[in-house]
Amino acid sequence: MNGLPSANQGSRPSFLFALSLVLLAILPRYDVDAAEVQPKSASRFPCNPDTIGHYTAYRVHERLEIDGRLAEKSWQSAPRSPRFVDILTGNPTLYDTRAAVLWDDENLYIGFWVEEPKVRATFTQHNSPIYKNNDVEVFIAGKDSYYEFEINALNTVYEAFFMWEDTYAADGFADLPEFRRSNSLVKPFNGVGFTTHPRGPRLGSWAWEFPGRQNAVHIDGTLNEDKDQDRGWTVELAFPWVGMKWLAKADGRSLPPKEGDVWRIDFSRFNDYKAPPPAQDSSGWFWSPHGAWDSHIPECFPYIHFSTNAVVKPATKR
Repeated sequence: MNGLPSANQGSRPSFLFALSLVLLAILPRYDVDAAEVQPKSASRFPCNPDTIGHYTAYRVHERLEIDGRLAEKSWQSAPRSPRFVDILTGNPTLYDTRAAVLWDDENLYIGFWVEEPKVRATFTQHNSPIYKNNDVEVFIAGKDSYYEFEINALNTVYEAFFMWEDTYAADGFADLPEFRRSNSLVKPFNGVGFTTHPRGPRLGSWAWEFPGRQNAVHIDGTLNEDKDQDRGWTVELAFPWVGMKWLAKADGRSLPPKEGDVWRIDFSRFNDYKAPPPAQDSSGWFWSPHGAWDSHIPECFPYIHFSTNAVVKPATKR
């Protein structure tokens, strides 16, 4: 039974037509945008999966001096990222920021080129809130964990290691004192602006320091002197593969990587200023936008494809 008044078979079409006219007259009308009826993205994350960056990291055969200058031929030959965009909108940013990645059997190397007319920094103690200065940041993701690194123009570092709660016990993180819940520097963490991650909460360790890490900054200008015009600053980083065993443990990934291996690594820059209106500048600039005010979304990190091809062909011995 459909709840409509009974009618003979011959009158049903005319009755339904009349009913439709009545409903059109009394029901409220809505203007529906075509985009509203399109199927929503299957992604459970705020970034658009179709626009996440891809990059090929080539091997380096020359020795890199970690001095922050990025002067070696390998750095000059390495492909650079696109210019960073706003974390929220993906819009162009006020100043140019780019990154590059190289590697060899010992280290993962990352370089940043940061345009900045007024280079400033104040924090000098390890794990100070570097994110309150102008800084650049790297997040390296494993299957069940990720590492956060920040650095300012004074070469001061902030770092932390995050572990997903759903696999914390199975992955054996409690075996390391720096990762144990009883450590006062291990604390619950549930994201920043994206607090509904499908994997749930994390534990963050501010007790762990990346073993053997090297970092250096070079300033093309005068630090903390606003009377002149600076060109900017560059950052050079070396992360030993042996220090990534906790990142690699869950999926058994090769250290160093093999040809064709893909890692997720994020690259960003945060400023203590914003571009003036009408620019919609969030002050967070990224290689790939996240669509939310939150760096801690590994599913939004660019894809780094490792190639065993040399960034610069080694010189032939005679």
